[in-house]
Amino acid sequence: MNFQQLRSVRETVRCGFNLTEVAAMLYTSQPGVSRQIRELEEELGVSIFVRSGKRLTGLTEPGAALLPIVERLLQEAQNLRQAGKEFVSRLEGGLTIAATHSQARYALPHAVRDFRELFPQVTLHLHQGSPRQIAEMLLQGEADIGIATEALANYPQLVTLPCYRWTHSVVVPPGHPLLQLDGPVTLAQLARYPIITYDVGYTGRSHIDEAFQAAGIQPSVVLTAMDADVIKTYVELGMGVGIVASIAIDAERDQHLRTLDARHLFRINLTRLAIRRGVWLRGYAYKFIETFAPTLTREAVDQALSEEGTSELLAA
Repeated sequence: MNFQQLRSVRETVRCGFNLTEVAAMLYTSQPGVSRQIRELEEELGVSIFVRSGKRLTGLTEPGAALLPIVERLLQEAQNLRQAGKEFVSRLEGGLTIAATHSQARYALPHAVRDFRELFPQVTLHLHQGSPRQIAEMLLQGEADIGIATEALANYPQLVTLPCYRWTHSVVVPPGHPLLQLDGPVTLAQLARYPIITYDVGYTGRSHIDEAFQAAGIQPSVVLTAMDADVIKTYVELGMGVGIVASIAIDAERDQHLRTLDARHLFRINLTRLAIRRGVWLRGYAYKFIETFAPTLTREAVDQALSEEGTSELLAA
């Protein structure tokens, strides 16, 4: 048994059983991939893949049971390499952070600045995407740390840790009728106007939809976007009322808008930091996590990584 055999099995599943793609991924030939798989099956005494002629079409029952073990073995091999690098070069290397636009734009800048001052020789790579894309980057080993509000907790292969809680705000142009209300804005009052907010699956959008549904109100959502700055731009143009994350409000930059507190309308949101279960973290990765969320010390992260299931250590 060797790691090339294990990689052949893993990439075959990832590439949808297309051996031509697997060969390209592993820089080898298609017959070479077939041979690696066949030799592993002979050694284990079971068929890992279902075959239709010369084509692989799926995993057998033993193959489905063996795949998580293959993944763990390859992950531990990567951990060994990372452990070696940890001792050889403690203060140099790279760190890849995957985050949604809201996190990258509003929550991460201070943490990134402070981290760079502590570790000037570490290169930070910041990737933006949807919560689902962030989870996939973590699972594929393309990112070390993921940060998002929604979806990350839905992946059992990831350890997720709470970072901070936040609420939504309503943004309107100066002189908007909602600014003349005597009391806090209501859902019914909001629904009288076109609404501009986040795409489904982004930045607490599920809590916005849940609130309107629970009240039996069907709002007119005329425009959605991933980016709070885009939402605010169209609010400035008078196209509707915006619902954005409170952290996305910048008093200096948003002087052409007015803000209404909406924390009483929508459930509180929880931003999570995610790590692939079983992964080896460099020392400076722990420091980045603690810089971003001070309650997530190395001890807290290690405890979560060692537990089965998703950690729910509530941040203060």
